[in-house]
Amino acid sequence: MYRDTGVYYDPEDEILITTGVSEALDLALRAILNPGDEVILHEPSYVSYKPCTIFTGAIPVSVATSMEDGFRLHADAVRTHLTEKTKALVLNYPNNPTGATMGRRELEAIADVVNERDLLVISDEIYGELTYDGKHTPFSALNGMKDRTIVLNGFSKAYAMTGWRIGYAMGPKDLIGAMMKIHQYVMLCAPVTAQMAAIEALRARTEKERMIEEYNRRRRLMLRGLKEIGLNCFEPCGAFYAFPSIKNTGLTSEEFARQLLMTERVVVIPGSVFGACGEGFIRCAYAVSQYELREAIERMGHFLAGLK
Repeated sequence: MYRDTGVYYDPEDEILITTGVSEALDLALRAILNPGDEVILHEPSYVSYKPCTIFTGAIPVSVATSMEDGFRLHADAVRTHLTEKTKALVLNYPNNPTGATMGRRELEAIADVVNERDLLVISDEIYGELTYDGKHTPFSALNGMKDRTIVLNGFSKAYAMTGWRIGYAMGPKDLIGAMMKIHQYVMLCAPVTAQMAAIEALRARTEKERMIEEYNRRRRLMLRGLKEIGLNCFEPCGAFYAFPSIKNTGLTSEEFARQLLMTERVVVIPGSVFGACGEGFIRCAYAVSQYELREAIERMGHFLAGLK
């Protein structure tokens, strides 16, 4: 994916194989941050970004996004939250939990801010190959961004290897070198069996493309189903999540998730765990069979009917 966009990384000095993307994130944050530094995070966001930032002694600064604006991060919002202590920006697109992604023009506007304020970027692109409308644009492919960006990616999503714990980080030699110093003492190396499996996965591109097409079918099924049962949902353009609003039920995200689980045995994640602006939403994963999706939507419809 990266070579196709003209970005080349030296495998000896600019790539680090990690035990999943979670380790890569932790290493990147610890390598670049000092206590008191500020890190901009756009929310709703993956649950580990904020705690991992706090572990370093740095300060997470949350920037809320909204369904009305497609859950996109805009350059002006980044500027509004900048201070003299701002050191880095964490990006995640396509996004977990919303499925939102960003186009090249939006990313270039953010890149301008990064250049102006001499920031570093940690770009979590684990869902990059699960992009359904258009092509994913790597942040490091933008003009001047390769030297400012640590790209995080792995095999758990696009190659269905969740649990194998195989990821990687790519970036400038000095930053990857700093991450390696931490990695060699806390993890030693990613599992060799997982690395061998990842090599085999890279050879199975036809299977991967078939899987992505199937995810796209499930995405459309999920969106139709949520609309039919009365839940308003932003159309996700990537990943394998839908993030519908449940504000019309009068329940909090946690109340909705708990009651749905107890009465209908359907599991969703409260949007509030992904940041304050996630309250009033739930995360629904469509990484299951179409039969299971239809069953889940039917049960959710039954649950909603019981609330009226």
